[in-house]
Amino acid sequence: MTDLVTGPDGLPRCAWGASTPDYAVYHDTEWGRPLRGDDALYERLTLEAFQSGLSWLTILRKRPAFRLAFDEFRIDKVAGYGEADVARLLADVGIVRNRAKVEAAIANARAALDLPDGLSALLWSYAPAPRAARPRSFASVPALTPESTALAKALKKRGFRFVGPTTAYALMQATGMVDDHLAGCHVTIGEAGATGRA
Repeated sequence: MTDLVTGPDGLPRCAWGASTPDYAVYHDTEWGRPLRGDDALYERLTLEAFQSGLSWLTILRKRPAFRLAFDEFRIDKVAGYGEADVARLLADVGIVRNRAKVEAAIANARAALDLPDGLSALLWSYAPAPRAARPRSFASVPALTPESTALAKALKKRGFRFVGPTTAYALMQATGMVDDHLAGCHVTIGEAGATGRA
């Protein structure tokens, strides 16, 4: 498989984005687009942590169930979860039932609630300067960067769990802090992204 694939619609896209219809929609409409808003970014942070050790496609297909189970990822709601909620989540067959990840999601909501300037401000403060050009191949896309390493360290210091440098970089890619669409991909990234709930 080449790194760039032209789909039946005639549009060239990153090969992973052409591999399934679910990925095509996600690639074309969400991945890499600037996303702001504390709740919206908390959702992505949580889902990236749940993805650890699994395929992103698994998480993407379970996202509606995750949203239902986690009160649409409203930080204030999840931060108030107790043992009964942990038990409820671990019994929910629609999501990934992993105690450490469930407990991390709750701990991360509480940590996000404690941030004086909010989660969005903290995450975006680690976004690198835009690159002069998009990567030409998957081989030139890093798994982590100095910025993602620094972000992971900052999150850990503030009580966040399950967000190492690689997960932090995947979050940066997914939320438009970096643009890792390949050169030639039809997706154009603008400055105006979805905001989610502040």
